[in-house]
Amino acid sequence: MQMPTTRLLSVLSLALAAAATAHAEQVSVAVAANFTAPMQKIAAAFEADTGHKAELSFGATGKFYAQITNGAPFQILLSADDTTPAKLEREGKVVANSRFTYAIGTLVLWSAKDGYVDAKGAVLKTGDFKHLAIANPKLAPYGLAATQVMDKLGLTATLQPRFVQGENIAQTYQFVATGNAQLGFVALSQVMVDGKIAQGSAWQVPADMHEPIRQDAALLETGKGNAAATALMQYLKGGKAKGIIKSYGYSF
Repeated sequence: MQMPTTRLLSVLSLALAAAATAHAEQVSVAVAANFTAPMQKIAAAFEADTGHKAELSFGATGKFYAQITNGAPFQILLSADDTTPAKLEREGKVVANSRFTYAIGTLVLWSAKDGYVDAKGAVLKTGDFKHLAIANPKLAPYGLAATQVMDKLGLTATLQPRFVQGENIAQTYQFVATGNAQLGFVALSQVMVDGKIAQGSAWQVPADMHEPIRQDAALLETGKGNAAATALMQYLKGGKAKGIIKSYGYSF
C-alpha cells in the first residue's frame, strides 16, 4: 500500500531531523564579556540553523589566555582584542590562519542616570562623582582603551583615586548599573538596544582617542576536527550573525 504524500513528507522530515541530530556536535567557546548579549543570540540562531550547540563561557580575555595556556578545554576564543589570539597562535595554541576579526568594539562613558553624562564627556572634568568604573586594563582590552582615553585627556592622575576596577567589562557595567559607581567606561554593546542607549546617559568615545578594539575569533587547536567549531567559525562570518553583531553597536 502506497503511503500518502503528506505522511511520507512527515516521515522524511523526521528522518532528516534525526540524521542532523545524530551528526550534531558541541563546541566550547570562551567569549569576551563585552560580547555576552550578541553571542547569546548568535548561539541560539546557530543551534536552530545547524543543530550544533555552542557552550558559552564569559569573562576577561586576559583570564581566558591564562586558562587556555594552562590546558582549559575551550575550542574557540572570541577575544576582546586581536593581540591575544595572535599570541596564542605564535605559541601553537591556535590553528594557523583561522583568526579573523569578528567585530570592532566601541567604548562609551556611561551612567545609569539620565542626563548625567554629556555628549562630549565633559563630566570627567566637571563632575563631582566619587567613583569611576573601569575594567582591569591588564586583563580587559576595554579597560586598556579607557586608560588611553584618560591619558589623552590628561586626566589620569586626577581621576585615578576615584577608580573602581572591575575584573572584566561585565563586572564594570554592574558597578555602574547598581549605582556603586556614578559612571564608568563600558562597551557600547552593553547599553545599546536596537540602535539606542537603553537607559541612562552616555558619551560614545571617538575611535581616534584609543587604539582600535579589534576583536578576533580564533579556532583553538583543541577544536581542530570538531564539526561544531568549524561551523561556528563560518557562521560568525555570515549575514545573520553580522546582523546581530551590528545591532549591538559593533562595526566590521
